[in-house]
Amino acid sequence: MMRRWVWAATALGIITFSAGSVSAAMAQKEVAIPEGSKVCIDCHRKEKVAATAIEEWKNSTHAGEGVGCLDCHGAKKEDKDAFDHYGKLVATIVTPNDCAQCHEKESKQFQGSHHAKAGDILGSLDNFLGEVVEGPPAAISGCKQCHGSIVKVLPNGKVDPTTWPNTGIGRINPDGSKGSCTACHSRHLFSAKVARSPESCGKCHLGPDHPQKEIYDESKHGIAFYANRDRMNLDSRSWVLGKDYTAAPTCATCHLSATVDLPVTHDPGERISWTLRPAISKKLENWETKRDTMKTVCVNCHNRKFSDAFFTQYDITVELYNEKFAKPGAELMKKLRDAGKLTPTQFDEKIEWTWFLLWHHEGRRARHGASMMAPDYTQWHGFFEVAERFYMELLPEAEGLLPGSTDSILAQDQHKWMKGISKEERDNMQKFYEERYGK
Repeated sequence: MMRRWVWAATALGIITFSAGSVSAAMAQKEVAIPEGSKVCIDCHRKEKVAATAIEEWKNSTHAGEGVGCLDCHGAKKEDKDAFDHYGKLVATIVTPNDCAQCHEKESKQFQGSHHAKAGDILGSLDNFLGEVVEGPPAAISGCKQCHGSIVKVLPNGKVDPTTWPNTGIGRINPDGSKGSCTACHSRHLFSAKVARSPESCGKCHLGPDHPQKEIYDESKHGIAFYANRDRMNLDSRSWVLGKDYTAAPTCATCHLSATVDLPVTHDPGERISWTLRPAISKKLENWETKRDTMKTVCVNCHNRKFSDAFFTQYDITVELYNEKFAKPGAELMKKLRDAGKLTPTQFDEKIEWTWFLLWHHEGRRARHGASMMAPDYTQWHGFFEVAERFYMELLPEAEGLLPGSTDSILAQDQHKWMKGISKEERDNMQKFYEERYGK
């Protein structure tokens, strides 16, 4: 009997934990259990399975509003992943369509967002790197845990274990919906406090190619947040900037949450004007409107001139990356392919790794650093490494494959320094440093 209940809890995606480890204070809290969910709670308690999930649910807003197990996990016969669970028809996966029963607006916004499209990586160069070059398990336990997997259902209605568990934000669900609300609102508490905390975003927005969490931590915004976390009122039901808190912004503040002039949104793209993901950055459709929306957030803490000046600096930094490094690099790689110097297969030549690291890692760090006021990521982890990779690796490797291929690049004013600077310029630089730092 115990084995069957352990299996059942695992199938429902619930973390198993001994009920005996739940503190007495937590166990004493009781809520009105919906009639249809009493059998679920009773059995899980009796068999001491998923005790922490029960306690977290009891502390949730859901429990307070009378939303129980079957309100989320209940299934219909036509659902692909429906199966009989001790007399109840249930589904393992709770999808945005399920959440839309109560949160229709939020579900619609989220499923129309770039977040929900994160699973599109499955057909990209990144996915080829993970699935083929590195190997499928690396993608299953790595890439897809953030981007989302295509959840496959086996003939018996059970979920393919190579595609689940998965709370990737762009998960492609058996019912056709995209995304996972629990990517941000971790089950079974489903707390807005968790989603508002920078650490929640850091589950995915962290690392060498998208270090937004580290960038935030370095920025004045992050410093202010961690110094004043006890003043952030993260549990507030409304959580309006300037009304419920003033100490600092989190990721959610700028990209999702409400201000006195803006409602909450579950589509962060409404406030983003550039896409910094591709090799060459592009301004998004209706970027002016999106920029103005973001500025509406900014002016809660900064005046208009400050906000305008910040975005001027941001734009010219992204344009520098595009014009000096990204566009010449992309044109150079095309020239090599057109000349037959590269095979159609990606990553089988060193220069393809060099170019990928330049735009995908260093180039993104430089751009993201500029977007969120992190000078070290803009400079030393960003443009310094972009320049080193461009001049010391990409150009020499291209020249070795196709002599003369870099001549047009080095003839441009922004790259002429490679041919040497004048004696006057060298003397001026030497004089400046000697006067400031000594000989």
